[in-house]
Amino acid sequence: MPKSHTPGVPKLLRVLNDQAALKLLLEDGPQTRAQLAERTSMSKVTASQMMERLQTRGLVEVVGSKSGGRGPNASLYAAVPTFTYVVGVEVGPVTTKGACADFTGRIVGRAEIDVEGSTDPVAVVRRVVTDSVADAGIEMAKVGRITLGTPGVIDPASGDIGFSWNLPAWHRGLRTALNEEFAPAVAIENDVNLATIAEQRSGGAGGASDFVYAWFGGGLGLGVILNGGLYRGASGAAGEIGFLPVPGGDLPTGGVVTRLSKGSYQRVIGGDAVLDIGAKHGFEAAEPEDVLTAALAAGAEGASCLDEIARGIALGIVAVCVLLDPTVVVLGGPVGYAGGLELAGRVAAQTSQLAPVTPSVVAGTVIDEPIMRGAILHGLDAVRESLFD
Repeated sequence: MPKSHTPGVPKLLRVLNDQAALKLLLEDGPQTRAQLAERTSMSKVTASQMMERLQTRGLVEVVGSKSGGRGPNASLYAAVPTFTYVVGVEVGPVTTKGACADFTGRIVGRAEIDVEGSTDPVAVVRRVVTDSVADAGIEMAKVGRITLGTPGVIDPASGDIGFSWNLPAWHRGLRTALNEEFAPAVAIENDVNLATIAEQRSGGAGGASDFVYAWFGGGLGLGVILNGGLYRGASGAAGEIGFLPVPGGDLPTGGVVTRLSKGSYQRVIGGDAVLDIGAKHGFEAAEPEDVLTAALAAGAEGASCLDEIARGIALGIVAVCVLLDPTVVVLGGPVGYAGGLELAGRVAAQTSQLAPVTPSVVAGTVIDEPIMRGAILHGLDAVRESLFD
């Protein structure tokens, strides 16, 4: 009678074990085989075999040793930073920035170019990607993924730009053109969604599996994480809260809102509105985040300004909370980061007055380049998953 074989099961277990060990090394740094065995609930023999496989693939290397008491020192293993690289691109209406990061996520090369008035997005991306890779001192062949963060709606089916109000030259067909231009795969993601990923991993969300990230600056946006993953909606328009109808946000003449219109919530608490609120309270500024900085510095004299801004923000936050009931609401964007804990506390208080909800409103903590950081994480996720397909 022939034996029953299940060759896929041991192979799958090996893949899952290797994946778990590499994840630990990437997230927590160098570890010994004994530490990896303990943290993954494997035997020391299994952990040794796992390290041999990862070493053979060039994914990990010995970087030192650690004393374990009696007996010889134990080898310390770490992920190989130079195994592959990714490039993140942050697209704006005036400038576009690129950053090249190694396998561990460390940025090793940068580039920034002026794109105001440019009508050739492929040329823009080509230059910023090649410049950042050159600055890193590596060959393009070492790049495994490129991720673009852009404002606007990204079609979740095609992965292409559906509409971007302030980037009219960036349109459908761009992703295909870029993938024809570059050997590494190119992905396009909404900029606020990428900032949400950054806050999810190492920011104010604290690892919550259900939370929302609200971006307040010149424009408005919302990133939604449900069950640990990004929720984009059927057409990619989930989170376009600038169009949320709220009290005080008069609609255009005729009451018809189009993609080119300034939405109701945008009128209440978008960048121009924050500047107007600041001027009314004696805090003239060039940028909306400067209003928050000045009001906070003014102490008690800035309280009424902060309260009015918080009230405007709360109109949208309360709508989100009664619909999604998130564990955490993270305030980000230039205004959210500038307002910090003081603004977050005022928004929480105002929200609880508008509806019977008591959201945990916190200030975002990934203040330095959240979109770029999210783009790099997005690219690294794709590369790391492909290693074990």
